[in-house]
Amino acid sequence: MTTEPTPVESGRYEVQARDVTGQFVVGSHNTVIRSEGPREGAEPVTEEQLTQLRQEFERVRAQLAELGPGGRGAGERLDELEEAVTAEEPDVSVMVYVRNWFLRTLPALAGAVTTLISDPVVGQLVYQAGDQLALEYDRQFGTHRPESNAPNR
Repeated sequence: MTTEPTPVESGRYEVQARDVTGQFVVGSHNTVIRSEGPREGAEPVTEEQLTQLRQEFERVRAQLAELGPGGRGAGERLDELEEAVTAEEPDVSVMVYVRNWFLRTLPALAGAVTTLISDPVVGQLVYQAGDQLALEYDRQFGTHRPESNAPNR
């Protein structure tokens, strides 16, 4: 929550902000430029990395198979998650939905699913899709990447 900026003296402002997420601008005649595309210098995910990520999904699917009928619906959620993280533009909202579904429905596998979501390759896929997705991913999952690749905040 922010309070309205108050002029202090000769064009200066005093601002108190609490619980602010994202960017805000105070002052007069400001220009804000926002980049939605991939970060410059973001390294693309390699085929080898994608293969390793898919192997991790298969590992979790094997755990689901061990549950038998108790895992009903979980396979579809896992398919949704894999599609969401490997899409051209990853879908963070689906990642949140699937994680929460497992937390509510199959808490025994919620850790394995959360591990998939926080996999460095998933983070790399999200970060190369643009700053806004990276910020949302960080906000939802509390992940952080090295400063050299972090989006401007």
